[in-house]
Amino acid sequence: MAVLACLAAPQAFAQTPAPKADQPVEEVVISGSRIKKDTFTSTSPLQILRNDDAALAGFTSTAELLQGTAVTGGQGQINNAYGGFVTDGGPGANTVGLRGFGPTRSLVLLNGRRIAPSGTRGAVGAADLNVLPDAIVDRIEVLKDGASSIYGSDAIAGVINIITKKNVDGLTASMKFSAPSDGGGEEGRFSLVGGFVRDRMHVSGSYEYYERQPLTLGDRDWTQCNTDYRRTSSGGVVGEWGSFDFVDPATGKPKCYPISGTGSNGVTINTIGTTSRTGVGAAGSVGTSFNRWRPNAAITTGLVGFEGVGGGSNNLNVRDTFDPRMLNRSLISPTKNHNFYMQGGLDLAALGDAELYWELMFARRESSQTSYRQLSLDYMRGSPLIPSTLAFSNFLPPQPITNGANVGVRAFIGFGNDQSSQEADYGRAVAGLRGALGKTGWDYDVAVMHSKASAKYTFESFLTNRLAQSLNVVASGSGYSCVDTSGGCVAAPALTTDVIGGKLPSDWVNYVFRPVTGTTKYKEDTVSASLTGKLLDLPYGKMKGAFGFEYRKYSLDDTPPIDSQTGNLYNLTSATPTRGSDSVFDTFAELDIPLINNQPGFHELTANVSGRWSDYRSYGRGSTYKIGAAWSPVKALTLRGTTSTSYRAPALYEQFLGPTSGFLSQQNDPCNNWDAAANVGTIRAANCAAEGLPAGYSATNSITVLNSGGANAGLKAETSENATFGIVFQPALGTGWGDLSMAVDYFDIKVDNGVARAGATSILTRCYDDPQFRSGGGFCRLVNSRVAGTNALTVNDSYVNLSTDRVRGFDYTARYTNNVGIGKLRVNLSVTEYRMQANKLFADDPIDDVNGTIGNPKFSGNLDVRYDFNGWRLYYGLDWVGKMNSYEYLGQNPDTSTYKLDTPNYFTHNISVGYKANTWDVTVGVRNAGDKKPPMISAQAGYNRVGNAPLYSGYDFVGRSVFLNASKSF
Repeated sequence: MAVLACLAAPQAFAQTPAPKADQPVEEVVISGSRIKKDTFTSTSPLQILRNDDAALAGFTSTAELLQGTAVTGGQGQINNAYGGFVTDGGPGANTVGLRGFGPTRSLVLLNGRRIAPSGTRGAVGAADLNVLPDAIVDRIEVLKDGASSIYGSDAIAGVINIITKKNVDGLTASMKFSAPSDGGGEEGRFSLVGGFVRDRMHVSGSYEYYERQPLTLGDRDWTQCNTDYRRTSSGGVVGEWGSFDFVDPATGKPKCYPISGTGSNGVTINTIGTTSRTGVGAAGSVGTSFNRWRPNAAITTGLVGFEGVGGGSNNLNVRDTFDPRMLNRSLISPTKNHNFYMQGGLDLAALGDAELYWELMFARRESSQTSYRQLSLDYMRGSPLIPSTLAFSNFLPPQPITNGANVGVRAFIGFGNDQSSQEADYGRAVAGLRGALGKTGWDYDVAVMHSKASAKYTFESFLTNRLAQSLNVVASGSGYSCVDTSGGCVAAPALTTDVIGGKLPSDWVNYVFRPVTGTTKYKEDTVSASLTGKLLDLPYGKMKGAFGFEYRKYSLDDTPPIDSQTGNLYNLTSATPTRGSDSVFDTFAELDIPLINNQPGFHELTANVSGRWSDYRSYGRGSTYKIGAAWSPVKALTLRGTTSTSYRAPALYEQFLGPTSGFLSQQNDPCNNWDAAANVGTIRAANCAAEGLPAGYSATNSITVLNSGGANAGLKAETSENATFGIVFQPALGTGWGDLSMAVDYFDIKVDNGVARAGATSILTRCYDDPQFRSGGGFCRLVNSRVAGTNALTVNDSYVNLSTDRVRGFDYTARYTNNVGIGKLRVNLSVTEYRMQANKLFADDPIDDVNGTIGNPKFSGNLDVRYDFNGWRLYYGLDWVGKMNSYEYLGQNPDTSTYKLDTPNYFTHNISVGYKANTWDVTVGVRNAGDKKPPMISAQAGYNRVGNAPLYSGYDFVGRSVFLNASKSF
């Protein structure tokens, strides 16, 4: 996805113009502080995004705007391109994370108050940007600094504060529409913004409807054939990219694997699995013995009607992996969003000239995704559904749908497309009272807030019990009937060429393939109060303070479909309910101290100090602090810096996630061949022997993995140390030369006690290599005792405090404005450079720095140029994702490696022109004017791909798009 260059001010270092003599000085609050000031100066780096500039850049939503800034470019942001992947918040949710961290480490506010998490399924822990209004947004302030001492939990990497327009008087209707030149993925937004202002009362609000059409893999040429994209390398001679791709003998063209995000060995379809036997091989096969077969009516010897495509030393890629219906999968999933927002205030002329204020918001998201499903259908040995030519086969031991019998034949069926959908509602209400405490110079603000998210999610799945019932049949007339006819059972189809090819009876499909629905609810209530005002008159100004408290209570209730809870979803994981609640009581204090001003070498020196004490019901108490200072030796130069601590309370799903089952291959059992010569005398061998495992032990059962919350394991909050240091330069250029502002800010964030899951393989390794083994606790407490008789293992991979994460780097920002000709020129530049993006899971692990590797660019940036004259606006924007390279990280030589593991610098260009009259406004433009496609990398390198491109939100998957914005005021 392209990124935004429209920054009204690159940092909040530009002071407001001096007021005229007869005007009062207006004091305002900027993000990162609770103290009103008469300037926009800040000790912390602050980036401001203006909504009108976003419209010129062609953004159709606040979500796109937030996900497109340079500061979010260090890590992929979850957007509608992730509908086919497992993400926190569920499919369709859009989230944002700062500084290369995930979304739970960045705090999103609306008018200074939290946006509660929302989404579907159990892992709901971050704000879904879909709930945010767009047309009534005035600006967005992005605090690029830790701020837990000001705002509490989650503000580790920074804070995003969306600020709405105030004092709206009148009605404005507007629309935004964007149409990709290659079709698919069209976006449209219609909005109404209105309000009125009276002497003692103001009310304003908006209604918005946003719709995005689906974009499928088949809509773009670069996603229609996902290949390995490798090259040959032999004797120092390397070939072209793609020269090592497997060529399908059936077509003579490179093999496509569109269902696989990583490349070859995609889903097997249109084949059957049997006991090995002699037969005729398909083109490209070797040998005469096969256990995978593809229907071929021309075969009259061996296994009549089938050609061999697998078994022995055959390359499995000879088999079928492509079905045109795979290209119906969502590249960008569609959505329909409704948003209703209202705000208002009433001057009471009492209680210190108090204002009674309120906000109401309701949002609904309706999103969906299209996927592709393979069906591995196990026919029982001896079943009348198996033709006589295949009756010889005894393929596998009993499976979940074979009613205790062995599998005679397994059919790998290309079933076709399936659908999932989400309907998510979000409501938020705020009511408060603010005013002055007499003539003391102190103001008060008391508020209550209630947020509630309620969602349901539906997806289609084969039901294990219905499959088993339908496969247990007897002959009945010219067909078959279920042995157990209860529940309207429909007999499974006989194993034929059509069935293997995915042509299935609709009545049977409707019986065994069913939509299942779960629900997710998240509720949050907050009560807060604060006092702000003057503490002391110091020689160089007023020392101001802010003091207050906040109480917050929140709960999560996710109830998966009953068939998921009972393990009845065929070949899908099971999940149990995620239910839990927590609460916190916070007190906070902040001081703003003017130390020196208007002295030689000290044009201005100010300090800001804040602290917060928190008491969580779940894990106890903690405190954070922040110390910042800004020094201007001369008016044109400011040096600023902060040092602070921040924290993130474990999300409710990290504490209370209901056990979700998964499986590891039995090959991961650490005791396999524990008595081999290489293991003699090792701690692992002694531990395996202590469990009574025989010599030469080889596991025969897969390892059950239960992913769960960590509340019972004593999960604690993440803590972090944050530091920022910057230089701001605003030289006086002289008459006619305009205004120039530049800033360089260094940031360094280290998170300790990071909440993470260790991973089942790591848990097993550390348990069986522990000298104290099961008597010592440690990771062995997460490994259940082996099941008697089968020696099967179960691993509890719960959330624990493990990881360390660190990022550091620089922000470079510049802004230039000048009157040029008949108009005004504005140029904004914002670049983020990462010097480190590193993590380690265990304390004794080496730090793993992924900076600059695929998905973690060192650089990202935006440039925008705007020229305004006589109502016209001309705009040019350049978005940049830096080049990435994973060769060194993966131990590969770029000159000889068969893998493509690097991407070039990626630039996209945005152009628009607009005209604003008294009551109407029109803008037309184009995003990604050069139709820049994402770069390509090889498969099998551990990176998820879309087509052959890395799955990374900084790349534009849609392509060139023409947009039109129009508004009319009444």
